[in-house]
Amino acid sequence: MTTPPPPTSSEAEIDALETVCERLAGFNLDVSLEWVDGFMTALLAGPRTVMPSEWLPAMFGDAFERTFADPDDVRQAMAALMGRWNVVARQLDPEALLDEPDRLRLAPLMSDLGDESRARLLAECALREADIARLPPTGAIWAEGFLDATQAFAQDWPEPDVSTDDGRFYGDALMGVVALTLGEAELAQYLAEHYPGQTLDRDDLIDEACYAVQDLRVYWLDHAPRPETVRVAPKPGRNDPCPCGSGKKYKKCCGAATLH
Repeated sequence: MTTPPPPTSSEAEIDALETVCERLAGFNLDVSLEWVDGFMTALLAGPRTVMPSEWLPAMFGDAFERTFADPDDVRQAMAALMGRWNVVARQLDPEALLDEPDRLRLAPLMSDLGDESRARLLAECALREADIARLPPTGAIWAEGFLDATQAFAQDWPEPDVSTDDGRFYGDALMGVVALTLGEAELAQYLAEHYPGQTLDRDDLIDEACYAVQDLRVYWLDHAPRPETVRVAPKPGRNDPCPCGSGKKYKKCCGAATLH
């Protein structure tokens, strides 16, 4: 049986989300389509379900409320955000990842400065080659959004314990994302340590980062923090000595109010 391909966002959905991000950027310059997609991806790859009431202020501060005040406006903005959220959640569906661990399912939204894009920027934006060279490489802004989410929810993303195999796996997966943000010298050192004898171009690095995110999603299935167990002391019987130490029976002391 052929497994259906992972879902992707339509052009109309991406355009709607980009419009939301452009409006939000009026109050928060860090917001962009690529950054938001990375931030969402980290939340969906993490150890617990994070509700919009948590991630909206963490992602946008007060920019969302300042940008979208009208109820219809709010609904349209949330529909665009949740539309992408649901697509990424399905791309990172743990059952699908476990069934096909070698399949690349995650399809991030990243700006690609290929030859055509460079030519368009030169023609339409009057940018020089030197200006374009200073722009972040493909995937860097997405990775920054991902890492910003891990910092905003640091309690969910503890430092890896590199003394254990699981901790090293977790740390290596995080580094797969961090690699997209490294400068030329740091990246060369990272590649020499983690991919000796191999040559990886930018597309390869992006694929490796996507596989790393998928690994993190599966990792957290077994390593998510367990909630603390609340232990309730057994309730004394009516005629038992009161646990407060008064010497009276429970029914005549602390239990008087609850037993009547």
